[in-house]
Amino acid sequence: MKERVLITGAAGFLGSHLCDRFIKEGYAVIAMDNLITGDMRNIEHLMPLPHFEFYHHDVSKYIHIPGELKYIMHFASPASPIDYLKIPIQTLKVSSLGTHNVLGLARAKKARVLVASTSEVYGDPNVHPQPEEYWGNVNTVGPRGCYDEAKRFMEAITMAYNNVHGVETRIVRIFNTYGPKMRLNDGRALPAFIGQALRGEDITVFGDGSQTRSFCYVDDLVEGIYRLLKSDYHMPVNVGNPVEITIKDFAEEVIKLTGTTQKIIYKELPKDDPKQRRPDITKAKEILGWEPKVSRAEGLKITFDYFKSLPQEEIFKDHKEFANKN
Repeated sequence: MKERVLITGAAGFLGSHLCDRFIKEGYAVIAMDNLITGDMRNIEHLMPLPHFEFYHHDVSKYIHIPGELKYIMHFASPASPIDYLKIPIQTLKVSSLGTHNVLGLARAKKARVLVASTSEVYGDPNVHPQPEEYWGNVNTVGPRGCYDEAKRFMEAITMAYNNVHGVETRIVRIFNTYGPKMRLNDGRALPAFIGQALRGEDITVFGDGSQTRSFCYVDDLVEGIYRLLKSDYHMPVNVGNPVEITIKDFAEEVIKLTGTTQKIIYKELPKDDPKQRRPDITKAKEILGWEPKVSRAEGLKITFDYFKSLPQEEIFKDHKEFANKN
C-alpha cells in the first residue's frame, strides 16, 4: 500500500509541482485547494490517476482526511502581492487558522508536516544575505504585513507544536521562485515582465530598479523542499538561489530573451518593498547537500517557452478579481 501525502494549496504554482514530484516518487497524493488563487489546470493531468485525489476545501476550516497520512505539505497561501493585497484577511487566516488545522491533523495522524514559509519573514532586511538566524525587519501594520506576519505566526505555531506536542515539523523559507505553471498576471516581476513583452507593452520597473532579487528555478526548489522533508532538521532552512540581480538588469535580460522592442518605464516603488533579497544557503548545503543547479538563463528560456505556448486570451486577460469572502 502506498504511503499517503496531503498537499494543501495543491492547485497553485508550487503545490502542483509538489504533486508531480510525490506522484513520481510513488506516493498516493491527496490534493487540497479552495481555488481562490489556484487553478485546476495545473493538476488536471493527475486527476485520472488511481493514487491521486482532490479535495475542494479551505484549510482555514476543519480538515478531515480518513485513513493514514505519512506527510503533510502545507502550501496553501496566496504568494504574490497582487493576491494578498486584494485578499488580506484570507491570507492571514490560511497561515494562522489553516496552519493550526494542519498541525492538529498532523498530530492526530502522527504525520510529519512541512510548512511553506517565505523570505518575506525577513521583511526589508538590514542583514545581507539573509541567514536563518536573522529576525527580520517587518512592518506589522503596513500593506505587506498581512502576508509577512501570517508567515511569521506560521513558523511560531509550528515550533510550538514541535516543542509541546512532539509533532515532527519542518520549515522551509522560500525565496523568489519561477517556472512553468506560474500565473502570467500574478504581479511578480518575472511573469509580469514576460507578460508585458508578449503583449507588446513597455516593461514596468518599480523604483529605480536597483533593488535586488535572487531567482530559483522551480525544479531546484522542489528538490530542496523534498530533501528538507526527508531530513532530521526541524528549524527553518532557506531554500533559494543565491545568485543576485537588480530588477533593472533582470528586466533587460527579459527584453533580450523575448526580443521585444519595448522600453523600460519606471513607477513609484510600493511601500515596504524589500531593497535586497538573497538567501544565505549555508544550512541547505550542509544539512541537505542541496544547492541550485539550473542557471537563470536556462530556467528563463524554459519559462518563456511555457508562457509563449499559452492561448492568446490567457496572455491578454486581466488579472482575475477575487471575491471578498469570509
